[in-house]
Amino acid sequence: MFTGLAFDTCTAPPQATMDVWRGSSPYGAAAVYIGGRNRGCAQPQLTAGWVKSVTASGWRLIPLYVGAQAPCQLGASPYRIDASNAAPQGASDGKDAVAKATALGMQPGSTLYLDVEAYDASDATCNQAVLAYVQGFTRSLHQAGYKSGLYGYASSSAAALAKAAEQATPDLPDAVWYAKYDGAADTTSSFPFSPGLWSGHRRGHQYQVNQKETYGGATLAVDRDAWDGPVALTG
Repeated sequence: MFTGLAFDTCTAPPQATMDVWRGSSPYGAAAVYIGGRNRGCAQPQLTAGWVKSVTASGWRLIPLYVGAQAPCQLGASPYRIDASNAAPQGASDGKDAVAKATALGMQPGSTLYLDVEAYDASDATCNQAVLAYVQGFTRSLHQAGYKSGLYGYASSSAAALAKAAEQATPDLPDAVWYAKYDGAADTTSSFPFSPGLWSGHRRGHQYQVNQKETYGGATLAVDRDAWDGPVALTG
């Protein structure tokens, strides 16, 4: 579990950058894209050795997996959810996420976050496919001893998840990381859903994007996150 400020950036930064940012930036955690067929950036730095080194220096890591996207997704992701096979597809991707996390030294008990980008959550058929996929992903992680999280927009995928949670839908993620670009670095007053949902240190909030920041002479373009939730377990 980590509480504080986190950042996410497309490619895991070099060790030297992580070292200087550890001592001079306000951040204590970093999100890393561990896998998924829709992962957009190469990850030359992201190895088990890198994970071991940066966590030994005090960083907490937030594993993000970019799996299949909604059939009605607004973007152009090449790998989409098959509505007729959504739950097994989610389970298969969940197994892959566990394999990727394990290879990086992220142990059972870690929370792996499924990245579900914006889609039209009012499309009932599309929404049903997304929820079935997320449920399959979550069941697969739980069977392997990992916890499940979801990253999604407060106006679409996270909203659909919150509605399902209010209806006591089974096999939903254990934590939610919501994108809401309001500049509020918190997970409470900015939380856009029922306050009882994902309470007890199970929330992240991406509150600002595409910020170029320099610490210790090293510059990164990052998205900013307020964090009060589970992360990877390593070491």
